[in-house]
Amino acid sequence: MYLSHNVSLITTHVLQEMKNKGEKIAVLTAYDYSMAKILDESNIDVILVGDSASNVMAGYKTTLPITLNEMIYHASSVVRAVSRAFVVVDLPFGTYQGNSKEALNSAIRIMKESGANAVKMEGGREIIESVERIVSAGIPVMGHLGLTPQSINKFGTYVVRAKDVDEAQKLREDALLLQEKGCFSIVFEKIPAQLASEVTASLKIPTIGIGAGSGCDGQVLVLHDMLGINTDFTPRFLRRYNNLYNIIKDSVHSYIRDVKDVTFPNEKEQY
Repeated sequence: MYLSHNVSLITTHVLQEMKNKGEKIAVLTAYDYSMAKILDESNIDVILVGDSASNVMAGYKTTLPITLNEMIYHASSVVRAVSRAFVVVDLPFGTYQGNSKEALNSAIRIMKESGANAVKMEGGREIIESVERIVSAGIPVMGHLGLTPQSINKFGTYVVRAKDVDEAQKLREDALLLQEKGCFSIVFEKIPAQLASEVTASLKIPTIGIGAGSGCDGQVLVLHDMLGINTDFTPRFLRRYNNLYNIIKDSVHSYIRDVKDVTFPNEKEQY
């Protein structure tokens, strides 16, 4: 029996206990009530209301366009469906970088208006003042290092990060700094597995990997990717657990045929 299945509510304390006892943490994204309800009833540990909603829900090419109001809308929808999972919400681009007071206000709005449990922020030393201010207000913060999609215009590519010595060392230092300043967990995205394992072992707080190997304390995937709803995204780290794109498409084709052939609705399906 998993430790997490013995608790009625996942908290930062439970997540820390999972790391301490060696139980991996399962994280998936969700952006709406219906999907979040399925995840929660499936005993997912953490639901991330990611700014990936910008891509999979709104159709933008990057995560940059989504707004704080839109993130609060998605987070509120998710929270209304959840009774057990720990809900983390991404602070969107432009709501925390370079201004710690604005960062705190953004985090407070998410917590008050959505009812979520924590916020997530991309970056290390460059955002540490914002992290400190938010944590000091009693709001749990999840860090995010490695490939940080909100900085795509700076990187210019989605390739693996921290492969060179200097960037790997910065990631080590940033991870320790985020822990020191009160983050309860850190996401490592698209970094070498050996580095992720090394840094995970050096930290007291849980790490969540996406394209960072099995040595992290947990894993996260975008729900639409792992279910095969989004078929355009095919990185090495993605495992598809279904092909809902074709299942849904076939169902719609059947519905169209039945409507046009007047086999739907039948006598039992009308009043």
